[in-house]
Amino acid sequence: MSTIIVFSHLRWNFVFQRPQQLMTRLAQRYRIVFLEEPVFHDGKAHCVHYEAAPNVRVVQPHTPISSPGFHDDQLATINSLLPDLIDELNIEDYIAWLYTPMALPLINQLRPKAIAYDCMDELTGFLQAPRQLVQREHALLKAANVVFTGGISLYHARRDKHPAVYCLPSSVDASHFSRALDRAIAHPDQQDLGSPRLGFFGVIDERLDLGLLGALADSHPEWQIVMVGPLVKIPESWLPQRPNIHYFGQQPYEQLPHFLAGWDACLLPFALNDATRYISPTKTLEYMAADLPIISTPIKDVEEPYGHLVHIAADAEAFIAACEAALNESPERRQERLTGYHEVLASTSWDQTTDVVAGHLEAACLQGLNETARLMLTGYRPSRNAPLPHHFDSVILGAGPTGLAAAHYLPENTLLVEKNDHVGGCCRSINEAGFTFDHAGHIMFSNDDTVLALYDMLLGDNVHWQDREAWIYSKNVYTRYPFQGALYGLPVDVIKECIVGAVEARFGKSDTGAADTASRQVSLCKPTLLNDCCADGIQEATAPLAFAPGLKPSQPAAQNFEDFIYQTWGAGIAKHFAIPYNRKLWAVPLKEMETSWLGGRVPLPNLEEMIEGALRPVAKPMGPNARFGYPLRGGFQALMEGFLPHIKGKILLNTEAVAVSPARKTVTFGNGRTVIYDQLISTLPLPLLIRAIGDEAPGPVKAAAERLRHVSVRCVNLGIGREALTEKHWIYYPEETVFHRIFVQGNASPHCNPAGGFGLTCEITYSPDKPLPCDGDELIRRCIADCMAVSMIRHDDPVIVANQVDIPYGYVVYDHARTEAVAIIREWLAQHDILLAGRYSEWEYYNSDHAFLAGKRAAEAVQKKRLASAPLRKRMPAGDSVMRERHL
Repeated sequence: MSTIIVFSHLRWNFVFQRPQQLMTRLAQRYRIVFLEEPVFHDGKAHCVHYEAAPNVRVVQPHTPISSPGFHDDQLATINSLLPDLIDELNIEDYIAWLYTPMALPLINQLRPKAIAYDCMDELTGFLQAPRQLVQREHALLKAANVVFTGGISLYHARRDKHPAVYCLPSSVDASHFSRALDRAIAHPDQQDLGSPRLGFFGVIDERLDLGLLGALADSHPEWQIVMVGPLVKIPESWLPQRPNIHYFGQQPYEQLPHFLAGWDACLLPFALNDATRYISPTKTLEYMAADLPIISTPIKDVEEPYGHLVHIAADAEAFIAACEAALNESPERRQERLTGYHEVLASTSWDQTTDVVAGHLEAACLQGLNETARLMLTGYRPSRNAPLPHHFDSVILGAGPTGLAAAHYLPENTLLVEKNDHVGGCCRSINEAGFTFDHAGHIMFSNDDTVLALYDMLLGDNVHWQDREAWIYSKNVYTRYPFQGALYGLPVDVIKECIVGAVEARFGKSDTGAADTASRQVSLCKPTLLNDCCADGIQEATAPLAFAPGLKPSQPAAQNFEDFIYQTWGAGIAKHFAIPYNRKLWAVPLKEMETSWLGGRVPLPNLEEMIEGALRPVAKPMGPNARFGYPLRGGFQALMEGFLPHIKGKILLNTEAVAVSPARKTVTFGNGRTVIYDQLISTLPLPLLIRAIGDEAPGPVKAAAERLRHVSVRCVNLGIGREALTEKHWIYYPEETVFHRIFVQGNASPHCNPAGGFGLTCEITYSPDKPLPCDGDELIRRCIADCMAVSMIRHDDPVIVANQVDIPYGYVVYDHARTEAVAIIREWLAQHDILLAGRYSEWEYYNSDHAFLAGKRAAEAVQKKRLASAPLRKRMPAGDSVMRERHL
């Protein structure tokens, strides 16, 4: 007998619902091994298993890891247990069945005949949903043979994402729940309650409208509201407490008809939120089997099929009225309702549903695993005659913004490889306790029509546009960005030094005569404002000195960044902002940096604007460069994930490229798999790519890679237990704080914060020249103390969340060796069909919008080269490519 190994986020002894109904019936045809989420155990990891039903064995991994569910921290430990478990249970021939995409990495070392995904809920909408869900589901949809959905809404949401998606609404064991027709079996625990009784059974969590429940109880104190089910994810303090609301906790499945037998009406009081958008409540049909009237909020999978049988009400007032109508229905209406109930129940059963499932599983096993699944499973071994490496037209290393954009523009036979468990690169987001934090601050801004069209395609209406509030904190004063144009409020002596220094930098210290006074007045009023941009889509002040005023004719060009600062802005601005800020940011001596990269990065007001900005507060910035976008929900990660439905090729997550052979045109991954490419697009940091190439790289190329310098970034994320800490979006700190900038994540989008909370990201650069002053918890404490010192938070503010994100390659350093080193490497790689694309691979100062365009350029270059070589490939004998693969 074949086995189904089920990976479930729900425990078998939890509420008896879809998984239990299906698996107890499939157990008549298959052996069921039901693997639950791990249980914490302070000792050696092991598996506990027991027989839960005939031919159903429940397995509980016990691990010494406290992280919940199929968390990344759990995966290695659970994976280490699986081979022994399979041997112990003598499992040979099996199907992998997943209820949660979070378990996908657990099947990487298995060899199932087929993969089934039962998408019974939209888990991404649930409270405390893991951040990797979207990416893992995308990978699961690529690998699965067959996908079932728990209702019509989910079917419509998934049907275009897989060729074999089947709508499989939850059904009913009518004979079990029709026992409630004998009202004499009413449960004794509720026999002393008054009447009428309106009841609900099921999980009590964020999907219920608890405010509606309280309003219902208040409207009719004589009504008795009976709530049967476990409390999950929300605190008990959230539950409305009334004399006529009664909570009975989780009850055995066998007892549910006994509760139904004592009710006068059944409730579906669901909130209308992200967690309920796609739900298809199993209890709807179970209520029908008891012949009881049903009152529901407008849940799509209740209203559309059963709106003629179920009372539907959208708000508290209408819901109360619907309950009144249900309790006082006419005999004619009751008979009409019961006739409809019985027709619905006659058309479905869990036995019928199981027959349908079994048929699809048989077909899936005959079909076998698809290529995506084979590449994903390290346990997969092709037949002896099949070539081991798979051949792709293009392989892309790295699924950051550049890699995703390149994959978007390339055809099907493309492989996108990402070492992390979700896409995004340094534009990923993390979630903790309701807070969303990015890997350093990012925003959406571009003047390029292609990028603007991408924003629309990737996010649709999931975008939040707002006017920029960028500020600088120095001398215990907030001034608007840019520093040189908003001096008002700084100490008078500081303002004087800045303006005098700027004038001297522009005109020199010589005495002025009448002749050149006029020319100076012309220069004084001539606009010199340049377009601003930033290193990662936000940091307008990352290079806060980049402008090109007319220098004195006799003044030689600056040979390094520090000299450039003094020549361009003058000693005052250099002293009070430019030098201290850039030393903090770049974490390398500024004299070791050249200046070619500085063009057009920060707006420079003319001297008239400087003086104006010193005499009065500067107005809020206007114009296109003063407005930016950000995903409304999902953090910057949502922008990255927006590519996934549009990528025609294959994506491998949790896969690191450990070796690249330009000579053989192969990439080898950490799991031992090897693929062949015609063209390789690398978005990896350039030194990492050369390291992966190893000894095939000539000495001068390896030496050039070793000369490349970069700056790392550590982000300390703080979730503060107070709302609206500031109206600002980001603040630059040139002085003694450990961080050089705070990105106010809580203002990027209102959905980045939980109720009552507010998120901050403190950014700290480090390098061999400027190591972190401390690390771990001490660094967090230092950031909290400095946030208090600059009045960002108060001493009594609770810190709900404190975590760290490390970005080893944060900024590329434009030192004097960079240009030559990059040219040497690029020229050699181009000879071997390896294309460099993106910020870290091209070793350029790119923003996220530039990264999108870099990916597009790379894809276009690959396509152009492929078209140019098409005649040659056409002339090549067909056997040549086969011989090459076999030789490899």
